Amino acid sequence: MILNVDRRLKSPINLMRKLKWGVAGCGKFAETTFIPTLLQLKKSSLVAVYSFDINRSKEIANKYFAKNYFNDFSEFLKQDFEILYIGSANKDHYWQVIEAAKAGKHILCEKPLALNSLQAQEMVDACKANGVFLSINYPHRFHPLPVKAKEIIEKGMIGSIVSVSTSFNINYEPDDNFRFDIEKSGGGAFRDLGTHMIDLLRFFGGEIIDITGFIDNVVYKSQVDDFAAAVVKYKKGGYGFLNVSYNSKQAFNRIDIVGSHGSISIENIIGRKKQPGKLTIDLFGEGRKAFRKRANKLLILLRSIQKSILNNSEPEITGYDGLINMQIMEILESKCKNLVKQ
Repeated sequence: MILNVDRRLKSPINLMRKLKWGVAGCGKFAETTFIPTLLQLKKSSLVAVYSFDINRSKEIANKYFAKNYFNDFSEFLKQDFEILYIGSANKDHYWQVIEAAKAGKHILCEKPLALNSLQAQEMVDACKANGVFLSINYPHRFHPLPVKAKEIIEKGMIGSIVSVSTSFNINYEPDDNFRFDIEKSGGGAFRDLGTHMIDLLRFFGGEIIDITGFIDNVVYKSQVDDFAAAVVKYKKGGYGFLNVSYNSKQAFNRIDIVGSHGSISIENIIGRKKQPGKLTIDLFGEGRKAFRKRANKLLILLRSIQKSILNNSEPEITGYDGLINMQIMEILESKCKNLVKQ
């Protein structure tokens, strides 16, 4: 008798092992979204949290049963977690990533990676030099519907890409959040939401060789921009469009991909948490088809990173993605500054 043996099975020790996490930055997103999602992973555990405010780190640690809490980053890094989520203000990403890399911690950093591409390059280099993985929190590409859309594109079902359009419009009135302090954030809606859309444009269409457009204050006139619109040119041909803002109380945030033989649209996965996503495929000579899927894209991203770290393999999204997206944003920001000067 021949027994079928699955040679991919790990040893019992590896099957039982849990990935230990630390969390730096105890803002609203970390408290209400990131940590609750992380704790859904059966092979991950939260070991320690860090905040500049010791009372805040204690509050979050007690709420989610983390063993330790700190307001001293050096002491925090001495804990035995393997991977660190950095959800601090943008200005703190740079030094926290570099210090964590030196301490031998793998890192999942919030977007944008840094305040500028020079910092981002140093961060990528530091992680490489210290043999740790650096990933960025870009969850939209992990939703099953964009994954399916990319599969359709790669199979040539819609022909050559003509254009990819993305939009991410929300209402975010200026308050005391760090995003409205340009020294802490580096910018407003474009840095915060535009980086997500650039990542999606690259995910679907490949390398971007140019970008042009506008960054402006349309409604709130705060210290940072509340609107951006841009056109990108793909190396392989075709164009991409993005529109982001902090000033829309009700918007159709969607992805539209137009090809030479058909088109794809994706709805309800950007800025909509409670509705199922919708994928519509319209191919030449065939009837239009629509599919709906409800998914937690952050949970899928975290599962992917957990698997990568436990298997000692590079995550799907790397620090280079954060660096490239930052370089693209800087090109448009530079063009917009020059336009204002003229």
